[in-house]
Amino acid sequence: MSPPDSQLPPLTATTLWQILNEELDDATVNRLLWHCLGYRYDAHSQTWRSDRVSAQWRQEYPQPPDFIGSRPAIVKLTRSIPPAHKQLLKERLGFAGYEIKELNPRRTRRATAVNWLLSYMATQEEAQAK
Repeated sequence: MSPPDSQLPPLTATTLWQILNEELDDATVNRLLWHCLGYRYDAHSQTWRSDRVSAQWRQEYPQPPDFIGSRPAIVKLTRSIPPAHKQLLKERLGFAGYEIKELNPRRTRRATAVNWLLSYMATQEEAQAK
């Protein structure tokens, strides 16, 4: 059973660095992504609701996917980042990437998750500025 959304860490630079540094577990990273995408857990029915999820995600993933463990899900996440937001890891966090010896699919997926979360945050900021 997943904890309620209120138990998620705040979406801050500290949290993003915790994801990159593998200080947050994969389940928490997934739940942050799910929450931002609109998935909500209904404790009463013990099911995930996707009525707030965009049609492009809901159609392919009616249930929230494991972004850290699934290549197709993380590829879709990568492709959903607008071109103007592709470099936010470098621009906002100063993240230069992992060294070659540190690279593995799990770390790469975590970096993608952080870049998507940064894009989500930027999109929210842009919407509020209008």
